[in-house]
Amino acid sequence: MRIAEELGVEHDVVLYIKDPPDADTLRAIIAKLEDPATDLVRRDSKFKKLELTDDDVATDDQIVDILVKHKQLLQRPLVVTKDTAIIGRPKSRVAELLG
Repeated sequence: MRIAEELGVEHDVVLYIKDPPDADTLRAIIAKLEDPATDLVRRDSKFKKLELTDDDVATDDQIVDILVKHKQLLQRPLVVTKDTAIIGRPKSRVAELLG
């Protein structure tokens, strides 16, 4: 991430399509997430094509199940530190967390 580099923060980039998070990893992220867990799921054309609704991603279990089955729906960028996870939009949130 460019912001992490600019701040001089060591970071790992996870290519979620090639190396998607498993259910346990997603649960760990949700436990640290400052945002509502449902925000982890992108509401894009794939979401609509799968005929999903907000009711399908209302609980942590549903969110994990959907994201394990459909990794493309994972919201990004996602920034995870030892204690906190955020969805990195707007970018100023990333700078605030890492700064």
